[in-house]
Amino acid sequence: MKNSGTRLTAAAAALFGLALLPSPARADGRIHKRQEHQQQRIAQGVGSGQLTAGETARLERREGRLNREIRHDRADGGGLSNRERAKIEHQQDRLSRQIYRDKHNRRTRG
Repeated sequence: MKNSGTRLTAAAAALFGLALLPSPARADGRIHKRQEHQQQRIAQGVGSGQLTAGETARLERREGRLNREIRHDRADGGGLSNRERAKIEHQQDRLSRQIYRDKHNRRTRG
């Protein structure tokens, strides 16, 4: 009986570990939520005057290019591959850092 319990525990641990891995649908949802959040951060920066018109235009262009790339990658009907997802998340990381830098530099809308 002890051996059976050990196998059950190992199986439960394996299933739990698999449940923690991001599914493609969950990862695509994460990308979408992040797009929305970054757009809100840009809008907040415009509203507070932390972003100049030039900074805002540059960030919006980058966001637009990234959104077009995501649509293009999804156009094949199969969703995003792991490689495409990783590339998009990396680009979102870079855009997030740029939003932060632009909002926290000394330039303001005046």
